[in-house]
Amino acid sequence: MSHIASSESHKDHPINKFPPVVAVLGHVDHGKTTLLDAIRKTSIAPREVGGITQKIGASSVEIDHENRKRAITFIDTPGHEAFSEMRSRGARVADLALLIVASNEGLKPQTRESIDILKKTNTLFIVVLTKSDLPTKNSEKVKQELLKEQIQLEEFGGDVPLIEVSSKTNNNIKQLLDLILLVYDLHSPSNAQDLIPDPKRLEAIVVESRLDPRVGARATVVLKNGQLLTREEVHTEGINGKIRTIIDDKGKHLKEANIGDAVEILGLEKVPAVGSIIQSKSLDLTISEPRQPAIALKKDLVYLKKEDKVSISVILVADTQGSLEAIINALPDNINIVSKKTGEVSEADVLMAKSTGSIIISFNTKVRPNIEKLASTEKILLRNYSIIYVMLDELKDAIEGKLQSQMEKIFGQASVLAKFPFEKTWAFGIKVEDGRIARGDKIRIMRGDTEIGETSISSLRVGKNPTSKVEKNHEAGILIGSTIDIQVGDMILSHS
Repeated sequence: MSHIASSESHKDHPINKFPPVVAVLGHVDHGKTTLLDAIRKTSIAPREVGGITQKIGASSVEIDHENRKRAITFIDTPGHEAFSEMRSRGARVADLALLIVASNEGLKPQTRESIDILKKTNTLFIVVLTKSDLPTKNSEKVKQELLKEQIQLEEFGGDVPLIEVSSKTNNNIKQLLDLILLVYDLHSPSNAQDLIPDPKRLEAIVVESRLDPRVGARATVVLKNGQLLTREEVHTEGINGKIRTIIDDKGKHLKEANIGDAVEILGLEKVPAVGSIIQSKSLDLTISEPRQPAIALKKDLVYLKKEDKVSISVILVADTQGSLEAIINALPDNINIVSKKTGEVSEADVLMAKSTGSIIISFNTKVRPNIEKLASTEKILLRNYSIIYVMLDELKDAIEGKLQSQMEKIFGQASVLAKFPFEKTWAFGIKVEDGRIARGDKIRIMRGDTEIGETSISSLRVGKNPTSKVEKNHEAGILIGSTIDIQVGDMILSHS
């Protein structure tokens, strides 16, 4: 490799005591998770018997590199295009990235999206061709595809390293880790004095966060400067806290964390946004204005708008703050977010859905049986997803279905002119303003922009004579099939 020299000249460089932070980007099915598992198995750091790696969105490994123990921190960035916002933030916090491409499949839309993110953030990266053990691999084809994306590979005179690996056979896994350290050392900044651990100069970037009902806000952070200590008072974007607990990816409780470490912290008052920066409260800093949410909560109505805009109102519940923000960024414009949170779906969520005419969408969360029963009793649609693009596809289908229904199956429109008692119910005098109104039609009652309810026409009369249909500009009397509080001035939409 032309631009990767031995790091021997860097062995006394102070930065080498800090692990590089590496983001892993690429297509969802190209082996990122399997590669990280293989990397963790290569680590020389002892694992406790029966120990389980914590799901904190990051992990750390330790290897022998040029006769020294060195550490590398990996950020587990999700793979689907809907998580581009998280991947973008992951690349920003990382010292370098791995661009994962399956050698038997080549570049996919998500791969190209990752390339765009790396270019926009000017992030140093290494191309990793996975599944090199497969007989169907075509590395040369992949390299040509990369060249078409203006990726200047080293073997063609450029400066981007490429390595082929197999997570199944462990081929070149150790070599990949050595390459990461070589690239990192070569490009490390010379002002290493800026990286001396100092709790007052703390800068920790949030890469994942969630609300734990038992212990409160949990946040996974990567330290980019300073030192994080237990009992340290910190703040970020209007959120204060005192660090109660620091946990690494092995579940071990620490007293401190240093530059390059990825740890989970407890003690913040609220769940911080992914990408926010945690700093020491003792440091006198001018706090910038809090970042605006990616999508502001909308206040338009659930179904029918004056501008003929159709939307679905949702209550969104996700496992982590990072998932929540990424989903919000990926939602279609005509999704009306009534409420958003991390944690579990609660009884309050179901009752809010009932009062607002919303559906409940949960992502990677637990839905308890009593909540499912309540939602069923209240006739609230509650869906739980583990794959984001399945969720997005179904939401888009629902919107398109509503739009098609509105465009193709609205038969007529009538205004309510009078209301009077009839036997034990009510009869209504109407005037057909457009189209036609027919006996047996399903009707939607609108009061201004608000949907009052849906029912059907059980009886239709002109004067005292029953009829099957009334056309535009004619008046009639109707009886409806259920009790709805229809008032004079309401509008009736007839549909199939």
